[in-house]
Amino acid sequence: MAGLSIKDVTKRFDGASALDGVSMDVADGEFLAVLGPSGCGKTTLLRLIAGFETLTGGCIRIGEREVSSRHVNVPPEKRRVGIVFQNYALWPHMTVAENIDYALKVARISRAEREERVRRALALVNMEQYGGRRPASLSGGQRQRVALARCLVAEPRLVLFDEPLANLDVHLRASMEDEFADFHKRTGTTILYITHDQAEAMALADRIAVIDHGRLMQLATPQTLYHEPANEMVASFISQGMVLPATVESPEIDGHCRVRVLGQELVVRCRKGERPRKDARICCRASQLTAVTARKPGFDGTVTRAVYRGGAARIEFEPDGTPHLGLHFEQPDPVTFAAGSRARLALTSGWLIPVVEAA
Repeated sequence: MAGLSIKDVTKRFDGASALDGVSMDVADGEFLAVLGPSGCGKTTLLRLIAGFETLTGGCIRIGEREVSSRHVNVPPEKRRVGIVFQNYALWPHMTVAENIDYALKVARISRAEREERVRRALALVNMEQYGGRRPASLSGGQRQRVALARCLVAEPRLVLFDEPLANLDVHLRASMEDEFADFHKRTGTTILYITHDQAEAMALADRIAVIDHGRLMQLATPQTLYHEPANEMVASFISQGMVLPATVESPEIDGHCRVRVLGQELVVRCRKGERPRKDARICCRASQLTAVTARKPGFDGTVTRAVYRGGAARIEFEPDGTPHLGLHFEQPDPVTFAAGSRARLALTSGWLIPVVEAA
């Protein structure tokens, strides 16, 4: 088991930056998810840590050992890093036990030690009874557990997951999330988990690193990302947050300040030291929007779409005078809003997005 340190890591391909000055530290035994839209640099980061790519600048350490820099590039097989891929990558002509044993055999480990390590790895993923089977006879979830066992048998210092649940159906993914969480709890292995699935990251990770266009946007716990996004990208990306223009009308007191949003005044949460300013932005969630009567504080607009989802509907709404500003909220049964109907909404709370300081 080992921690991971990434300092000012940059990677360029033909002059274009895939990663730009990314820094983060993963503690021993921590489960860190790396989250971001397609093409943001997640997989490039994993490949740099594994040693499949050489970096352009910066430094990567696993434990106390420097494994990548402009002057050092430790080969992948000497980094003691395990990788669980999206496509399992199991040998179809080998049994489960033979797949797990293969790397140990190549490393010339004695037969007795290999058998014991394979047995322990199968036990860790609850697959002891499947050692003699071929991969084709297993379910997708079982194959993923075999891939995990094959990774663990090499006793890696760090385990990298490359979107391991992307090829599984919804029900199996939920089951495998439980498997991964249980595995991490039992072994205490340091894990870096690449995914584009927010629910997956929120369910599994101790902390989440959000990356966009090769830059680290925020590294925080799932709760902090949701309730206190550091910038507009994180605010809108996490859980379909809505970013609204606001004017800050009072300084911060006890973590709150008064703002005006779409003509409505309300108190929102904010960072310490916030001062009155124009051109501010707040982040709000669907649960913080509610329909109100004409006499209540709020703002008017038109329902553009109502999408029924069983027991409730997602109501999409455009405030008057700001047609580009699409809002949404949930209405439980009975659903009374329809496309084209008029409504008045009110914000009940929100988070004042901090000013992004220039680098």
